[in-house]
Amino acid sequence: QVQLVESGGGLVQAGGSLRLSCAASGFRFSIQDMGWFRQAPGKERVFVAAVSWFSGNLYYADSVKGRFTISRDNAKNTVTLQMNSLKSEDTAVYYCAASFRSGARTQPGGYDYWGQGTQVTVSS
Repeated sequence: QVQLVESGGGLVQAGGSLRLSCAASGFRFSIQDMGWFRQAPGKERVFVAAVSWFSGNLYYADSVKGRFTISRDNAKNTVTLQMNSLKSEDTAVYYCAASFRSGARTQPGGYDYWGQGTQVTVSS
C-alpha cells in the first residue's frame, strides 16, 4: 500500500522559512513525478511545485518561483519543499502527491496518491 507521509508544517511570521518533507513508501512501480499542492480554506487545491523523478526536472507555480525550492532524494524516496520569504497568502494545507504515469504534473488529476496534508500558517 502506497503511503505518503508529510512533515514540517507550522506557524511562521511573514518573511520566514519552513521546510516540508514527504516520505513515500509501499509502491511497486516507478514514480514518475512527485509534487506539492496547497489548498486554502474555501479554495481549490492548486499546484505549487513538482519534480520529475528520473530526470530531476523541476516545475513551479509562478506564485512561488524564486521563493520555494523542491528537491528529491531517490535513494530515500523523499521529496522536500524549502519555502523561503513566506507570505500570508502562502497559508494553506500543503499536500504531497505521487504520480505513476506521465502527464499533467501541474494538475491534481495527474497524481495517483496523496499525503494527509500539513498546515502552513504565515502570520503577517
